[in-house]
Amino acid sequence: MAYGKEASVLGSQDKYRLSDNIKKYSLLDVGFMQSKGGKFQLERSLDPFSPYNQGYKLKVVIAADMQTFKLATVTANGMREVNIYKSKEREESEKQLNFILAELLDRKILEKVN
Repeated sequence: MAYGKEASVLGSQDKYRLSDNIKKYSLLDVGFMQSKGGKFQLERSLDPFSPYNQGYKLKVVIAADMQTFKLATVTANGMREVNIYKSKEREESEKQLNFILAELLDRKILEKVN
């Protein structure tokens, strides 16, 4: 999971990039946390029934200069990237992923790349 101008979730055809209109306050409103180094990080559970269950997560990290980012679905501990499209809970995880990504698109944090 390296920083880049464009990114996609493992197993997905959709690619995303950071919006030109991205704002720091929008990131904080959505739930991004800012580190001491200035980067912004968001981790959201992909379990639609409980955000506290130890399951797959969506992890988004935006560099401090807001020019590059990382986007991945990871295991509960965040150490390994996973393809949720091959999991048993595929439908539920996919719905939750699409919901989170739709919010990031609506808030003009991400843009879909054609």
